[in-house]
Amino acid sequence: MSTGTSPEAILRPIHTYSRRYVATVAIVLALIGFWLFLYAQQLQHGLIVTNLGDWGSSAGVPWGLYIGAFIWWVGIAHGGIILSAAVRLLGLDTYQPVARMAELLTIAALTCAGLFILIHVGRPDRLVTSVVPAWPTRVQWSPLMWDVTVITAYFVLTATYLLLTVRYDIHRLREQLPDAFEPVYKLLMVDYSETEDAVVERMVWWLAFAIIIMAPLLLHGGVIPWLFALLPSMAGWEGGVQGPSFLSIALTSAVSGIIVIAAVFRSAYGWEELIPEAVFRGLAKWLGFFSLMFLWLQLQQVITGVFAAPTTLQHATEVKLATPTYWVAIGLVVVALLYIFATVLRPSLFDIRVMAVLSIGVLLGTLIEKTLFVVEGLQHAHFQLYEGVPGPYIPSIVELSAIGATVAIVAMFFLSVSKVIPVVELHAVEDEEEVN
Repeated sequence: MSTGTSPEAILRPIHTYSRRYVATVAIVLALIGFWLFLYAQQLQHGLIVTNLGDWGSSAGVPWGLYIGAFIWWVGIAHGGIILSAAVRLLGLDTYQPVARMAELLTIAALTCAGLFILIHVGRPDRLVTSVVPAWPTRVQWSPLMWDVTVITAYFVLTATYLLLTVRYDIHRLREQLPDAFEPVYKLLMVDYSETEDAVVERMVWWLAFAIIIMAPLLLHGGVIPWLFALLPSMAGWEGGVQGPSFLSIALTSAVSGIIVIAAVFRSAYGWEELIPEAVFRGLAKWLGFFSLMFLWLQLQQVITGVFAAPTTLQHATEVKLATPTYWVAIGLVVVALLYIFATVLRPSLFDIRVMAVLSIGVLLGTLIEKTLFVVEGLQHAHFQLYEGVPGPYIPSIVELSAIGATVAIVAMFFLSVSKVIPVVELHAVEDEEEVN
């Protein structure tokens, strides 16, 4: 067996420090620091420092990039854990080297999604003084409360899922792990026994099953789009198409994110054999399928919005089609889809670096689409109380810095976690040994 798939290989990030690593940490901390400086201005002066505005009192919209980014991060989180769950549930061993990366991405993305709600509230203390006291009596009535409930449940499921699989690896690799994190390992390994491994395998299978079931029914195919579909007064928000549309965007974004993360680790730590090209080719095909689904559902919404549609919906759709950024978003997805199709016809065209760059483009495209979805619905509401009041909305530097900061937070999460636990499961190496 080659050293590329040895247990030592998956520990390489833990034991390797380089100037590139330090420089990356410095960059992500700078991005986070820049946002914190601007967010301090928001806390001091209020949401007026953004380009968000209340109907009837100022131009703009009450929801913008913050809510678009919330949907985007939740989608990435849900899609990531769906991939990891599918690997276990369906026996997709080819993707086992990236399964834990998908789990870690879910944890990080859910955290960023929650952060955007905290930012958007304006005064974080309102979550304690208003939301928490109302929870017991309002959870059954408010779609927003359903949202908080299912996301919290999903976070707990994912964290449990990750903990159960990490214990196996830590136990078998403990002598090769750094002593500096001994308190962390002791906490993770409380009451561990090798006899639990068989039970854990069954538990993880059932957790994966629950995740697969919850995703289309309650999460990005259910509760999240319900937040919008249940508000028919906003043009373009209502309708049963929102569930499949949100789910397709979630899966498209998640696979793109996993491709980028896996490509970075592969390049940084020489994991050419641990994460072979076949993994990226397979992920690219899945990305192509989900991208095609995403584009098809976009077409459905456009057709129903311009052909014999209610006047307000038709106007909102026409405005969206006249918006250059919408076509930028669609174009980024189309370019990735065409490249994937070309590599299927001619495999020699496939390049992991190109695929990673195109995946970043897809992530940007899906973020733009979700933000426009939120903004256009508010700007072209069916009711006429504030007709003509909301003006154009362009995200402010405060809002844009939050996007950069959350991307940096995810990067910092992986930079930190990769120094403590293996980001590739030991099972991936053991299975390779059995094959060899």
